[in-house]
Amino acid sequence: MGAGAFIEPLVVVTLLFGGTWVNRNTEYRLFNRELLYTSSPRSSSPASNISSGRSSPVSSASLLSQVDDEPIWQVRDIHIMGLKREVVSPNTRRFQDYFLSRLLKKFPFLVEAWYWALIYWVYQLGRAFSAVTMVEGTVNVARRHALQLIHLEQRFHIFHELDVQRWFLKHPFLMHWTNRVYSFIHIPGTILFLVWLFYYTTTQNRIDLPIHKKPNVEAEISNAGAKLYAARRRTMATCNLIAFIVFTLWPCMPPRLLSDLDVPGAVGTEARSYGFVDTVHGAEGESSVWTQNKFCNQYAAMPSLHFGYSLLIGLTIMTIPLAPQHRRSQTVHLSRSLRVRFPSSRRLLCLGLGIAYPTIILTAIVATANHFILDAVAGAIVCGCAWTGNKILLNLLPLEDYFLWVVRIHKPERREVWFDGDEHVEERFGREKMLGKGVVVD
Repeated sequence: MGAGAFIEPLVVVTLLFGGTWVNRNTEYRLFNRELLYTSSPRSSSPASNISSGRSSPVSSASLLSQVDDEPIWQVRDIHIMGLKREVVSPNTRRFQDYFLSRLLKKFPFLVEAWYWALIYWVYQLGRAFSAVTMVEGTVNVARRHALQLIHLEQRFHIFHELDVQRWFLKHPFLMHWTNRVYSFIHIPGTILFLVWLFYYTTTQNRIDLPIHKKPNVEAEISNAGAKLYAARRRTMATCNLIAFIVFTLWPCMPPRLLSDLDVPGAVGTEARSYGFVDTVHGAEGESSVWTQNKFCNQYAAMPSLHFGYSLLIGLTIMTIPLAPQHRRSQTVHLSRSLRVRFPSSRRLLCLGLGIAYPTIILTAIVATANHFILDAVAGAIVCGCAWTGNKILLNLLPLEDYFLWVVRIHKPERREVWFDGDEHVEERFGREKMLGKGVVVD
């Protein structure tokens, strides 16, 4: 790995802090909160002034009294197997004037960096625990499971992994870059996607910016909002949860490890007979700190989160709501009576990127013998399940409330905006419930 041992984590940290800077709230003053702002149609409501960090004579004078009036508790809804019930959790809005709360209001992507780090490291620690507690019997089971996948693919005539790898091995230049794609794109690419999606859905659509910042605001704002971003982030977390359960209960060896010369008996002979080559971790490979360390569970090939994540990213880009001026279709007149309507150039670009990214990742995981085709199929199924069922993680919000209460932090509230004719409509991201005195917001 060499210099990659510190360069690769540095790239991730740079992307996270770069995303934090790009998505900063430029209109909020972290220290000089006495500064007055010119009002605008998008920042005219008192609630908007408080949320954006703008101070006015009214809001500045009443800030402390508003904090004192905040109820201690709030109500959350949890849904479990179709059943709905209400639970009470601490209301952290009384901490909204604390320094760390104001820091998060200035740099809201810090919350997302925390979420991503929490999701990633909980998943990796789970894999590390599985790796360090691995016994020889588990390795043998993982090998048998891999052979079972091969037999199943042969039965359905989809066992093409060897053909794909042999073709790439005949083209060293392509093989070299395919190894790099597998090793270095998955994590940085996912973080870059989150940075862009947060900017597109939240920062760019933020309604607390003065109107002069965006002269053609009606034309520039898309229907993509903070809810879309939160759903995709929850989808990634749910993917990790499902994947962890699957590879813990059903460990599977990647194709590249089947060629182990030290495995005796008929099983070892059959495994070696396929001739898979470990192109990533070999002498000419491009292994990274993410793919080669003693805490990495080598027998978590099923399902493939490389492909599951890439499919999630691709589908999101393909279906991302566009601003009005970017979703106008184009009509081509082939003849006097024949006209063909094509999507807008921006939509075509989204479709191209959305198809290309998971296709490239699928090719990389198969060509490098890190996953079977059925691993990718399982990754797609996991992605689909997480896409439709990610709201289950909302049941953890009460736990988050207690954590934020302990550390005395109020997480920034998001707002969404869309236009209905000439009127702009804004909605606080969540629901409101009364508990005691004051309004409590989820």
